[in-house]
Amino acid sequence: MERFTQFRDRGTGVSPFFPTPRPSLSYPQWILRIFLFCVRLPFFIPVCIGYFLLFQWLPITSLGRKAALWCILGVPSIWWVDLQVDGVRKGTLNNDRHQNRLPGPGSIIASSFTSPIDALYLAAVFDPIFVSCYPSTREVEQLSVWQAILRAFALPQAKPQPKARTVDLKTIMRKYPGRPIALFPECTTTNGQGVLPLSPVLASAPHKTKIFPVALRYEPKDVVTPVPGSYITFLWSLLGRPTHYIKVRIGQAVVGVAADELPTHDATMFDPSASENGYPHDRDDERPFSETSVMVLEEQVPNYVGDSLARLGRARRVAVTAPQKLEFVKLWKKSYWTW
Repeated sequence: MERFTQFRDRGTGVSPFFPTPRPSLSYPQWILRIFLFCVRLPFFIPVCIGYFLLFQWLPITSLGRKAALWCILGVPSIWWVDLQVDGVRKGTLNNDRHQNRLPGPGSIIASSFTSPIDALYLAAVFDPIFVSCYPSTREVEQLSVWQAILRAFALPQAKPQPKARTVDLKTIMRKYPGRPIALFPECTTTNGQGVLPLSPVLASAPHKTKIFPVALRYEPKDVVTPVPGSYITFLWSLLGRPTHYIKVRIGQAVVGVAADELPTHDATMFDPSASENGYPHDRDDERPFSETSVMVLEEQVPNYVGDSLARLGRARRVAVTAPQKLEFVKLWKKSYWTW
């Protein structure tokens, strides 16, 4: 593994692109996995084809789309077992006064990106409009749910394709005022151990738009796809396991404002030097989570959201970038099969 040390973050030692190690299985476990895979596959493929080729294009309500997506999640037994929201006690999320702590119409979901399940889960819960973002531009490209899922298997793109129809976030939000916008600001998948530098697109969000950091973690972790092209490996892990669990963490909304709109007591709220070894440490002057949102300077929004994703996902901020993953994949495929 010494040849891959250049893709390890020097400050934290985290390698965000390495695949998750597969556990060794006993003979009975192999039999069980083969049985589950063979039983689920004939149901899973038709359900996916039925939704993405037909059902999603029908004029149905948001509730209908969510129900259909939960059927897809139910075939491989994916369960949402642990949801925590900053500032909300467990068991009180249904209270009406907490609804503004959740993503809704006119807000942006900035999600971690580790697995194809990310897009499927977000679509099933929030019914957002997905957009792709890039490390080198503030423009985005609208995606369908299927395209967002496929991005988890694809190589990172440093910039949009020549024929891509890119627009700014304000245009997308104006076009879909009744739905939230979901994006993956790391621009490529990781193994969940590190948070990459985020796309500058977050700094271009419309003035005073709420941006919700959302971290998704999976147990077991073998459904993450940090290496592109792992279609069969992912499908085997997804359908062969008896069950999968999702842990969801939704952070305090981040609102970007101009310098003259920032309250005096918030002027030092965000300090890049306040993080050590990738973990933002506690500060006495940090705003409590009793407030639904925190205001930061617009140009500091990507850094603040990145710190929130690291805290929520129990990960580290790393300096390894999405374009470096292209070099990693080339080197990885020279030594290992990807299937």
